[in-house]
Amino acid sequence: MERIKVDLDSRGYEIIIGQDLLGQIGVAVKRLNLTPRILIISNASIAGLYSDKIKDSLQDAGFEVKLVTVPEGEKSKSIGEAEFLYNKMLDLRLDRNASILSLGGGVIGDLSGFVAATYMRGIAYVQVPTTLLAQVDSSVGGKTGLNLPRGKNLVGAFYQPRLVYIDTDVLKTLSDDELKAGLAEVVKYGVIRDKKLFEYLEENIDAILNKDPAMLEHIIACSCRIKAEVVSEDERESGLRAILNYGHTVGHAIEVTSGYGMYKHGQAVAIGMAYAGRIALKLEMITEETLQRQTDLLKKIGLPVELPDMDLTKITEAILLDKKIEADKIRFILPQRIGKVIIHPDISLDLIKEVLSTQNK
Repeated sequence: MERIKVDLDSRGYEIIIGQDLLGQIGVAVKRLNLTPRILIISNASIAGLYSDKIKDSLQDAGFEVKLVTVPEGEKSKSIGEAEFLYNKMLDLRLDRNASILSLGGGVIGDLSGFVAATYMRGIAYVQVPTTLLAQVDSSVGGKTGLNLPRGKNLVGAFYQPRLVYIDTDVLKTLSDDELKAGLAEVVKYGVIRDKKLFEYLEENIDAILNKDPAMLEHIIACSCRIKAEVVSEDERESGLRAILNYGHTVGHAIEVTSGYGMYKHGQAVAIGMAYAGRIALKLEMITEETLQRQTDLLKKIGLPVELPDMDLTKITEAILLDKKIEADKIRFILPQRIGKVIIHPDISLDLIKEVLSTQNK
């Protein structure tokens, strides 16, 4: 078992990572000194696999547990689903001393976190991520959010969980596509901050794709440690934390333009990283060899690296609504080498269009 601290003074918390942990979650949550009433928010598929074990453990620790599910998929990150959950919580007579346990992937985590941040002006919540993407990225750092038809995560709040509890055994039931999507975020961490992690992926990707337990635990811990360090230094993305958005500017635009259905988040981010690399190459910030290493790794994982057949105008319109736009200037996270990126304050829309309109031959 590995414990990683997100150091945010009174808002700090632990990330606990290990195998076969779900049956012990009651003990871990009990240490948080939460009041006895906990609502598990999940979807039907994940709840069917894991909610009974979690409920039993929590009840053995003295908690009163309720469960509510929402539909699967990115479209559940909506104002409508948040309102549905608020009403369910009122029906259950949950007051401001109740807590939420988020059981699922990034969609469930973002939605549950937002509901926790806003219900009765804020209640405690615990993240139990069940996808690789959620384990390495979205469950850590306190970003919560809902999508609007015109943009991803345009409604949200910074609201830290009390605990992130990662049982790597849940990845045994994860589909290959979901595993690959999660690995996009791990590649991101290697590019932005950890050359050794990137090299580890290059050397071991076949075994990782076969879900080697020790290797999965290693890359999850490395990713969480990087994110914890960045978030501890810059909780609200006023500076350094922006590097965690590498690949996300184009990636989010693809998700928005496709109606949140064509690509998984990690797949869209992989395309975004590919084009961010090409912008960096155009600006002579990186070598062709560096870009090729990133491209080769993404392809070996089985991730896309080219834009789908979409209206380029709609993609650029979505980019202009991105939260990272400041005073009409398009900030882009661009690589300098493997393990190092910069926050470029102003990339022209003309350059973005030029690069997006080309493919890697």
